[in-house]
Amino acid sequence: METTEFIWFDGKMVPWQDAKVHVLTHALHYGDSVFEGIRAYDCGDKGSSVFRLKEHSQRLVNSAKILRMNIPYTAEQIYDATIETLRANKLKAAYVRPLVFVGYGEMGVNPGHNPVNMIIAAWPWGAYLGAEALEKGIRIRTSSFTRFQPNTLMSKAKAAGNYVNSILAKIEAVEDGYDEAVMLDPQGLVSEATGENIFVVRDGKIKTPQLTNTLGGITRASIIELARDLGYQVEEYPLSRDEIYIADEAFFCGTAAEITPIREMDHRTIGAGHAGPVTKHLQQEFFKVVRGENPKYQNWLAPYTID
Repeated sequence: METTEFIWFDGKMVPWQDAKVHVLTHALHYGDSVFEGIRAYDCGDKGSSVFRLKEHSQRLVNSAKILRMNIPYTAEQIYDATIETLRANKLKAAYVRPLVFVGYGEMGVNPGHNPVNMIIAAWPWGAYLGAEALEKGIRIRTSSFTRFQPNTLMSKAKAAGNYVNSILAKIEAVEDGYDEAVMLDPQGLVSEATGENIFVVRDGKIKTPQLTNTLGGITRASIIELARDLGYQVEEYPLSRDEIYIADEAFFCGTAAEITPIREMDHRTIGAGHAGPVTKHLQQEFFKVVRGENPKYQNWLAPYTID
């Protein structure tokens, strides 16, 4: 991991190595923290931009509300602090990780009157699943771990505790020689990957699972809007795993994964076994958007410059 100089910690810029918490911090023991994954892109002569920072900031506030965490900052303050963190670290492009967590105080399941703390870290990070994956695609498997019931854990909160489910699925997939896993819901329908939403393409139509027990992906929503603007028909409906096997194309999307094609699932080649024409088209147009090359989506970007 490539470190940077500062981490924003409860309103102050703290040196990276000094951003520490007590080992009895409540969130370390019980998982009561919420976070976001955000990307900033280098837009060349136009400076830099954070992709959909407003939406990410609001979702962080919403996640805290769902977990009944009294976050001490507004979405607008989180927005400004993110830009401040990028500038302090002189980052033209970066991955940004805001985290809100229940801090040190009382122990026990009930967080009681423990403080709620917040950090924002940012660092350089390339393609999450590898640079080659954006072209060649990745190999995935159906996980043996089921995505949780909607009323088991709060799926619309991007909560750290929820990701134990994803961690187990990811470890299993990697140890079995795959790049990523697809998780099914309790009814046996496709839910999402360990940290990405999934799309399939068949007969020119784009399909993606409905949002039931899955997080409402900001990149997912962006891809749906972008694809429809490009003239594609996009449907949200219950998706079975065998529909992925016979798809012409399939891809993951997310802040970290961006748009990553799937070339194989459960030992079955998907389409031509590499990024297909629709996936490539969406990739091309998506990267134009995030780099500020398509003025139609300028409102998705939070511009900033490095002094």
